[in-house]
Amino acid sequence: MTDAILVLNAGSSSIKFALYPLTPSSSRPLIRGKIESIGRAPAFRATDGKGQPMAEGELAAIDATSNHQSLTMRLLDWLEAHDQDERIVAIGHRVVHGGREFAAPVRIDRQSLNQLETLTSLAPLHQPHNLAPIDALMKRDSTLLQVACFDTAFHRTQNPLAETFALPRSYTDEGVIRYGFHGISYEYIASVLPHYLDAQADGRCIIAHLGNGASLCAMKERKSVATSMGFTALDGLVMGTRCGSLDPGVVLYLMQERGMTAEEIQHLLYNESGLRGVSGISNNMQVLMESDRPEAKEAIDLFCYRAACEIGSLMVPLGGLDSIVFTAGIGENAAMVRRRICGFLHWLSIELDDAANQTNAPVISTAASAIKVLVIPTDEEKVIAEAARNIYAATDR
Repeated sequence: MTDAILVLNAGSSSIKFALYPLTPSSSRPLIRGKIESIGRAPAFRATDGKGQPMAEGELAAIDATSNHQSLTMRLLDWLEAHDQDERIVAIGHRVVHGGREFAAPVRIDRQSLNQLETLTSLAPLHQPHNLAPIDALMKRDSTLLQVACFDTAFHRTQNPLAETFALPRSYTDEGVIRYGFHGISYEYIASVLPHYLDAQADGRCIIAHLGNGASLCAMKERKSVATSMGFTALDGLVMGTRCGSLDPGVVLYLMQERGMTAEEIQHLLYNESGLRGVSGISNNMQVLMESDRPEAKEAIDLFCYRAACEIGSLMVPLGGLDSIVFTAGIGENAAMVRRRICGFLHWLSIELDDAANQTNAPVISTAASAIKVLVIPTDEEKVIAEAARNIYAATDR
């Protein structure tokens, strides 16, 4: 029996997982899978190291009332039943918000878990679901090593000027700053940039992590210089159901003139806005691209326009731009979205290779383009596995 590391990436309605050998023999996981549509019509799927589907077994039928804690336990049982050659010695987790206190991966104990729970109001869509499996596993086996990796940690290299809001200093001192998110994804992209850009990897690069959640990160020397998200994961780009940047006066208007409560406004901005709100159709970019309704086109145009505007803004702290990288679900797969964003940036003399863009090739710009444009698949689970592996190696057992 060989030792293994389990990675859990728990979202609001899904649990992604991957099982890696403790001693890496390749970059591919032994097993990768997902439980999706939690709370609605849960479905489970998994593939082995060769990409072949695995039997669903006891996870073939999941009750709609099942929560993240119970599904985590059932997933552990499934792994023990279907992969008896590996023994899980550590579990790595994605945690969206680490605040100021957590700037690097950490071993989780009850005290640190309680600290992370205090940050739930800053990431209400994510933090409770990130922490639920940790709590459940701690109750199941308190001796099992659990490691948390934080989406906010990668951005702690930013200059204080990039983090500060124009609020009274006392609020800044209390931690009301621009934290930034999707840091685990950005860390992975930073690690593989030399493979794609050689000597230019340390140049001025903007990464566009475009999925149901979306943000940008400006990098120089493969470190975060500035980002589009702020104090919470609500700020910045138009997203699937989140509004992105918004005049704070709109919130005051909703409270004072519409009589909405804080809870109602939170639900509106986090769950009913973005692509879903503008289109009135869906938060799914693929659905909108296939629609012939003008509202769908307007939502896509706004998504792309705002992304291009933010790219232009992030060129200021970089002092220019050498490359753009598209990643995550939309960034990796939606050629039309990439073309539209780059179209808004035509003044930068960006020139796309249409054939390369349509096939999601690694490089989608032409040789004549002033800015190199790439498509690089992200791999957050690999980053988390490596962090758990390092902490396990440094732990007295």
